[in-house]
Amino acid sequence: MDFTYTQAIIIGFIQGITELFPISSLGHAILIPAWIGGSFREFISEENKAYLLITIAMHLASSIALFLVFRRRWFNLIGGTFIAIKSRGFQSTQFRVLSYILIATIPVGALGLIFGDYFQSIFGKPAFSAAFLTINGLLLIAAERMSKGSAVVQTGDSDSQIDQNINSKSALAIGFGQSLALFAGISRFGITMSAGLLRKLNHSVASDFAFLLSLPVIVGASIVKLPELFTTDANELLGQILVGSVVSFIATYISVTFLVRWFKTKTLYPFAIYCLIFGIASFLRFS
Repeated sequence: MDFTYTQAIIIGFIQGITELFPISSLGHAILIPAWIGGSFREFISEENKAYLLITIAMHLASSIALFLVFRRRWFNLIGGTFIAIKSRGFQSTQFRVLSYILIATIPVGALGLIFGDYFQSIFGKPAFSAAFLTINGLLLIAAERMSKGSAVVQTGDSDSQIDQNINSKSALAIGFGQSLALFAGISRFGITMSAGLLRKLNHSVASDFAFLLSLPVIVGASIVKLPELFTTDANELLGQILVGSVVSFIATYISVTFLVRWFKTKTLYPFAIYCLIFGIASFLRFS
């Protein structure tokens, strides 16, 4: 298999920068090699399964960076939940927020397992990714327009606001929405943040909820798929995968730190416009 260290660095950088931007890391992992062409494009189309495993490995590196950025939040949620279970205080904010995260993870996990072969069959096709990236841009615009002026001014920290505006039913609905990200080109972060906006969360809190929801999905997919790295032809590329994963980790840490500041005052519109432009141009190029 022809997958060079330079290509691994490119994919690691793409993965890290785009994983938590609402522009679909999987979509870019398909479209950018397709635009570059040559052996890079041939690799993503002919060695579909190996390339999918490579992107999942780099997703895991991103999840480690994501956890480090939000480690205090996670320790607070997990510690608070443990105390709530021990004391039977099931109405605590930490217990409820962690419950919503777990509930929202169920649909994407189940659908990923059931329809995994189908999603893998269309994974390496640039035209599909371009179409879904364009749809992603339209979804972001729709969420912004529908939620305009609807955010409720509330007191308390981000977890408290999530607790006040999300419930079990809406968490499940968000989980099904998040499942759209199984299509390369639809952003998991973008869909989740859009759902938060529609639940009257402000941009800062909605992005926080999306960051928290990203971690268990990425880790779950890694646990299921990564053992195949050592039992398939992809094990010939472990050196390249390791280098790309380090790049992915660094790029993710930088991008998440930037986005946390961005969404304190900014919107999804710039990302939506980018998705429309790049998606339409890519669709015209590869369809």
